[in-house]
Amino acid sequence: MPRRDYENDPNAPKANSLVPAASVVVVDEAGRILLQRRTDNGMWGLPGGMMEIGESLGECGIRETYEETGIHIEITGIVGTYTSPGRVLAYDDGEVRQEFSICLLGRPVGGELRISEESHEVAWFSPADTDGLPMAPSVRKRVSDWRSGDIPVVR
Repeated sequence: MPRRDYENDPNAPKANSLVPAASVVVVDEAGRILLQRRTDNGMWGLPGGMMEIGESLGECGIRETYEETGIHIEITGIVGTYTSPGRVLAYDDGEVRQEFSICLLGRPVGGELRISEESHEVAWFSPADTDGLPMAPSVRKRVSDWRSGDIPVVR
């Protein structure tokens, strides 16, 4: 379902939902980050999505990463909490979602890259190679926070 991302835009529609979600910065042994080019907004993003009843946040991140990229992961930490009321996602069905996302850190443990209904492309990038990619500002913030290196460990 196509969406439009708004970041501190006074003309953005008002939010009518709040959904817990996880995104994951997946980093391989070479230090590359896993990204997908999304079908709903055409930009590069992190794997992730909304949490389902009956699963933990970590399970959500693991499930969404596999569904969207074909890569099995384990969660190794947390990048940050992103809950800005100024960030909203407007969907074609009328839902306007206020952001409520926890960005996790993960590492691959298996699987093979593949696209999904939610991605045109899936690829590994060196941190420097992410600079020129089209990304929503909120995704760019998560990638920058990861690149800063100040990530607490989740046990």
